[in-house]
Amino acid sequence: MGIRVVIIGPAYPLRGGLATYNERLARAFRAAGDEVHLVTFSLQYPDFLFPGQTQFSTEPGPADLSIDVSINSVNPFTWLKVGRQLRRERPDLVIFRFWLPFMGPALGTIARLVRGNGHTRVVAITDNVIPHEKRPGDRPLTRYFLGACHGFVTMSRAVLADLRRLHFRQPAQYQPHPLYDNFGPIRPQAEALRTLGLDPAYRYLLFFGFIRAYKGLDVLLEAFADERLRELPLKLIVAGEYYEDAAPYEALIRQHNLEHRLVRATDFIPNERVADYFCAADLIVQPYKNATQSGVSQIAYHFERPMLVTDVGGLAELIPDGEVGYVVPPTPWAIADALADFATHPERQAHFEEGTRRYKQQFSWSEMVKALKAVAGSAHS
Repeated sequence: MGIRVVIIGPAYPLRGGLATYNERLARAFRAAGDEVHLVTFSLQYPDFLFPGQTQFSTEPGPADLSIDVSINSVNPFTWLKVGRQLRRERPDLVIFRFWLPFMGPALGTIARLVRGNGHTRVVAITDNVIPHEKRPGDRPLTRYFLGACHGFVTMSRAVLADLRRLHFRQPAQYQPHPLYDNFGPIRPQAEALRTLGLDPAYRYLLFFGFIRAYKGLDVLLEAFADERLRELPLKLIVAGEYYEDAAPYEALIRQHNLEHRLVRATDFIPNERVADYFCAADLIVQPYKNATQSGVSQIAYHFERPMLVTDVGGLAELIPDGEVGYVVPPTPWAIADALADFATHPERQAHFEEGTRRYKQQFSWSEMVKALKAVAGSAHS
C-alpha cells in the first residue's frame, strides 16, 4: 500500500534544475504506488536577490502533477497557512528541498508546524548545508531548518560530513543524485550539431548551467587559452545564463583572444533544448572551484557524454577518473592538460562513452525513493 507524500520546494511555474528534479522525484514516488503532491513558491526570491533574468518558466506546465503554488519566502503568514494545512492533512512523509540558508525561516517554520501532528515524518534532501557563497547569518538560518527535520538524504558524502560537523545526529543517508532522464532520448551528434547550426569540422566542449563564481568558468577560459589547444579544431560552448556580472569573463575572453573559439548561448536553456547541447558536445566540462554534487553530471550520464570534473566536494565521487572522463585539480594548467589529452587522442571518447553506459545504471530514481522512505522510517517492501 502506498503512502501520502508532499514535496516542498521549487516546482512549476518556477524554472531551473531544482524544479526539474522535484517534479521528476514526484513521478518516481507515483511510479512506486504513492500519492504525491508538490508545494512550491509563489515568490521564491525577491527580485533584488535574484541574479537571473526571470524566475519563471515560459514552458507549459506539467499536466500530470498536482502542484500548489502557495509559499512566499518573505511572508510568514503563508508559512503559517501552509504548515497548519499540512498538519491537519497528516501526510505520511513531507520532503523538503533545502539548498540555501535564506530558505531556512520559511521551510523551518513549515516543518515545525507539520511535525506537530505527531504523525508526519519530515525529511530534507540537503543539497548544501554550508553554502557555496557565504553570507552573514547563514549558520543560524540553516540550523533553524535542520533542527526541524527527522532525517536527511544527501547527494554527496561531503554534505553528509558537513551535517555531522554541525552536530546534527538525526538519521541521514547518502544517495547519489539520480539521472536527469527527462530531457528526451539521445540524439545523433550530427543531428544535434545541425539543429544548433554548428560546424561538424570541430569538436565541442560544453560548459552548461547558470554561471556563478564557484562554477569556475574563469578557470576554464584560462585553460582554454593554453597554446596547445589554440591550433586544434576545438570550440567551447558556454550554455547558461549569467547569475553575476559578465564583465570579468568578457575581459578574459578579450585578453586571450578567445571570441572566435567560443559558441555563446548565455541565456536560460529551456528543457526542450538541453538534449541538443549535450548531444552536440564531445566533452562536458565542470571546472568548479567548490561543489557538493552536480545535476550537470547526471544529465551527461543520461546522454552518455564524457566528462571532465575538478576534484572538489562530491564531484569526483560519481566520475571514475579514466573510465568516464577526467578528474583533475581545479587549476587552469590541470584542466588544459586533460583537454589536450582528450583532443589529441580521439580514441578516448569511445572509451569514456562506454564507461558512462556502464556507470549510469546505478543512478536510479527508485533508489532515491527508497532512501527517503528508509530515513523517514516508512520504507515499504
